[in-house]
Amino acid sequence: MEENQYKLCAEILKRLNTAGILNKIILIGSWCIPLYKQYFSISDFTAPLRTRDIDFLIPFPNKIKENVDIPALLKDLGYVVGFKGTYGFIQLEHPTLMVEFLVPEKGKGTDKPFSLPQLGLNAQTLRFLDLLSSKTITVRLEDIPVILPHPAPYALHKLLIAQRRGYKEKALKDKRDAISVIRNIFENKEDQALLEVFKPLPKKWQKMILKSLEEETEVEILNFMKSATVSKMENSKKGQYK
Repeated sequence: MEENQYKLCAEILKRLNTAGILNKIILIGSWCIPLYKQYFSISDFTAPLRTRDIDFLIPFPNKIKENVDIPALLKDLGYVVGFKGTYGFIQLEHPTLMVEFLVPEKGKGTDKPFSLPQLGLNAQTLRFLDLLSSKTITVRLEDIPVILPHPAPYALHKLLIAQRRGYKEKALKDKRDAISVIRNIFENKEDQALLEVFKPLPKKWQKMILKSLEEETEVEILNFMKSATVSKMENSKKGQYK
C-alpha cells in the first residue's frame, strides 16, 4: 500500500464520518486488510493490499437519512464523477484511489443502478453482499471508527465469489486471501465465528465455499467447515424424531 493511498483513504473516511454517514455504511474489499492487521494485533499478517478501489456497502435497510452530496464532498480532493457499464454505474474517479458504493442484490436482481439521490450517487447491486453485513466489527483508523465485516464473513465471501470469477487469476487471489484471513482467525481463537456465519447460509453457497477450499487442498480448514454441515444434519434428524 502506497503512503499517498493510505492518506487519501483516511481523509475520505474522515469526511464521511464528519458528514454523519460513516456509521451507516460498511467498508468492504481489500481495504479491510490493513484494518484486520490491527484487529488481530499481529505484525506478520500475510494477505497483501494491491488495489486502487475503495468500496462501501450500504446494507438493507438503508439507514442513511442525511442529504450528503458525496461527489461535492470529495471534489477538492481531485475526485470527478465517472460512469461505467451500459447502465451508467457511478464511480468517483481519482488517479490514486477510486470510490464506489454497492448494495446487496435482492430477489432476481437487476442490471440497473440503485439510485441514492440523497448521496448524489447510484450504486451497483451485487450478489452475496448480504453475507458481509451478517457480522461486523468496528476498528479505528487514525481515531476514525470504521465498520467492516468481521474477518469470518469476509473470508467466506471471498471463497464464495471465487467460484463465480471469470478469470482464474482473480479466483486464485480471492481464495488465497481468504485462506490467509482464516488462518489468522484460527490463531486468534475465533474459529467459532466461521461456523456461526457459515451454518445459516443456503446449502448452495456452502457447497461453493467448500469447493474453493477443496481446490486449494486446505484439508484442515475444509474438515473444520464440513463439521458444521454434519452437525446441522444431525440436529435436523433429531428434530424429526421429537
